[in-house]
Amino acid sequence: MQNQGTLMVVSAHAADFVWRAGGAIALYSERGWTVRVLCLTYGERGESASLWKEGKSLEEIKRIRREEAERAADILGAEIRFLDVGDYPIEVTPALRDALVQEFRKYRPDVLLSHTFVDPYNADHPRTAELVREARILAQAHGYPSEYPPIGAPQLYSFEPHQPEQCQFRIDLLLDITPVFDKKRQAMECMQAQEHLWAYYTDVAKRRGVQAGRNSGQPIVYAEAYQRVFPSVGGEFV
Repeated sequence: MQNQGTLMVVSAHAADFVWRAGGAIALYSERGWTVRVLCLTYGERGESASLWKEGKSLEEIKRIRREEAERAADILGAEIRFLDVGDYPIEVTPALRDALVQEFRKYRPDVLLSHTFVDPYNADHPRTAELVREARILAQAHGYPSEYPPIGAPQLYSFEPHQPEQCQFRIDLLLDITPVFDKKRQAMECMQAQEHLWAYYTDVAKRRGVQAGRNSGQPIVYAEAYQRVFPSVGGEFV
């Protein structure tokens, strides 16, 4: 199948992409897009409480979380890369910033998905969002050093955070993921270290599906919500 485009998802921790964008990943993969996931960390310190309670070591936890994320990405149809920069907190270094710029230049995404710019419960998430926005700017700059040419202007969407009401999250897009929700659920069930979130994010998808159906008049069962960072451009409203 001819590549229809490239979707890139930048995830602060190894499970974030599954809960928040698993449907989009599976949907666009089935449509023939290349989907690439960048996990900045394994979520080893801040999002692996059950494994710490079991007495696992740091290296064991990182291995477990990596294997979970790899299985999930395989189910969803995505490539995945782990940068392993350490979480809680993520420190944005020049090397990390440059790594994202080079990724954007090499893989040339048509659409970027990442976190919201506000999240009072998790500083790693807005830090990642700001990093993605800055890397996009730098990847567009003709003078930035790289073996790859500058990119164009991929749209950047924020996926829904865990507590949207506290994160200034505004829904600009309700994406119908009904045809691929079974894949998202399978991917969620790979994340054994956070089993408590399986039902939570199933309920979120159902709730957004109800809203998507009401806003479209279509029989939508499951959906994901996204907030657009930059204006859409076109010659008509629809």
